[in-house]
Order: sequence, then C-alpha cells, then structure tokens
Amino acid sequence: MDVHGRERKLAGNNGEFSYSKANDIFLRNPNPPHNSSLSTLKSPDHNKLCKYWKSGHCHRGDKCWYLHSWSRGDGFTMLAKLEGHKKTIRGIALPSGHDKLYSGSSDGTARIWDGHTGKCLHFTNLGDEAGSLITEGAWVFIGMKNAVKALNIHSDLELNLKGPVGQVYAMVVAGDMLFAGHRASCETDSFQLAASLEGHNGAVSCLAVGDKMLFSGSLDKTIRLCSSASLVWDIDTFQCIKTLSGHADVVTSLVHCNGYLFSSSVDCTIKVWFATEGQNWEVLYTHKEENGVLTLCGMNDAKTKPVLFCSCNDDSVRLYDLPS
Repeated sequence: MDVHGRERKLAGNNGEFSYSKANDIFLRNPNPPHNSSLSTLKSPDHNKLCKYWKSGHCHRGDKCWYLHSWSRGDGFTMLAKLEGHKKTIRGIALPSGHDKLYSGSSDGTARIWDGHTGKCLHFTNLGDEAGSLITEGAWVFIGMKNAVKALNIHSDLELNLKGPVGQVYAMVVAGDMLFAGHRASCETDSFQLAASLEGHNGAVSCLAVGDKMLFSGSLDKTIRLCSSASLVWDIDTFQCIKTLSGHADVVTSLVHCNGYLFSSSVDCTIKVWFATEGQNWEVLYTHKEENGVLTLCGMNDAKTKPVLFCSCNDDSVRLYDLPS
C-alpha cells in the first residue's frame, strides 16, 4: 500500500506482483488479468526482418530482437539490390537464354536490368500502371488497363493488343496462345482472338495451364477449369468443366505441376488439389501461413528436387521442399 492506502502493482516475469510498503514484501499473483501490462510485452522474433536494419538505421546490433539478414538457411546470398521502381513491382521475367531481366511496376514503367551487374539499362514509360509482366520466347507481355503490350526483345517491334476489360493482372502462355485475365481481344495481324472465357463473378487474379486445361483464379474466391480437345491450335470454344470452392478469400496464385494444382490465397493458406475420376478435384492438403499468400512459383533445385517458392504479405519469401 502507498502513503494514500492504495495498492501498487508491478509486472514481473512470472506473473503480477503487488507491493505492500507497510510489510516491505512482494506478493505474487500467478494469474495476472488478461489486460495486465505483462500481456503487452513482446518476445524476440528472429523470423521477422528488422525494418530499421532494412533501412540501414538499426543501432542495436546483435542485441536486436529481429532478423538482420535477407535470408535464413544455407545456400542463399543476396547478389544485388535492384532499385528504381517507385511503386509495387507487378512482374519480373528473365527470358530464356537472355542476360537481361525485365520488370513492370504500378509506377507506370517497365525496366530492363543487366543480369550481371544489376544496373538498370533502360526504362520505358508505359503511360499507365502495369498489372503483370511475363515473357515467352522473344516476347515480353505487359498487362495494362484495357490492353496488353507485346515487346519483342530481338527488335524494336511493339504491339498493343487491345480489348481486355479493365486492368490485366494475370497472363499465361500455352503453346502459341496467350491467355489474359478478362477478355483478350486483338486487332493486329500478329495475334488473333481465339476465345472469350466468361464465368467468374470477380476480376481474374491468376492463371495456369496444364494437362490441356486452363485454370483461372479470381477475386470471387473460386478456381475454374476450362478444357478443350486442343489448347494450341484451332480453338473454337472453351467450356468451364469445374468450379473449385475452398478458399475463404481472394485466390492469388496458381501452379500446376505433375497433375497437382497448388493454389494460394490471402486467407493465409496454400491448398494442394488433385483430380480423381471424372474431374472430381479434391483438396489433399492445406498448408497454413501466418500471413496472406501473394504468389507461388515452382522450380527444381540443383538436385532436381521440386521446390515451392511462396511470397507472403509480411515482406518474405518462403521455400518449401515438395515430395518427389
């Protein structure tokens, strides 16, 4: 009790303590109230990147509670930091056999980077924000608002594929065909409209192809499957053969690999789907993250083992080994 007869309380490591001046003793309460100051204490989190270290201004050094490294685990080293874009980067692509890296951003520019030095060699003002960027063969495709820009890396040829309704946030190539979110119409001789696929109740956020099927994810939280006798030549019509419902929020990314479909969402999950007889797709496994998942990418490591890259909205990229 203090001089006014009121009890004083302190937060300790093993509970809440009350101090009585009259008896000069501490009395421990092993079950402090939930709103006690003890419950607000933070513990070290060495999985989270220190934002002050990231900006070069952390003065705690080895005593900092957060991570002072761009990666955890063996085999990864940061080679270069590519700086120049002012807003979110919507797509990065390295054309096969090419030493130049291409990037598109919502700042309305596309940049070309030297793959050896990391320096920006050239940037193009697109006139509007880029929603996505991919590469296929000699072409770099940039998803824009109501259009797709096609740039040839071996020449100065630039084509504008007009027709999409709204911002193009997803594109994928299968054979000689380019699929873009919403409608992908064209008025040039080099590219011809093959089909318009309709069915989602929200914007198309991601696309993937595999086993002669096109998979589309949407802001309406669903995944749709479209199939045809051929995905490459002479396509007259596409039909939606299945709608996959399982995510509780926007489907952000799709990867098809060896008959399996991986889907991610801002609902903090990655789902693995597999089709049984009659195209009955079932969820085999659900992986949970602490944060929303933005993008998935699959590849094989140096030992040809499959690896899944997963970017989350906590500014991290996570790597997972997959069963062979």
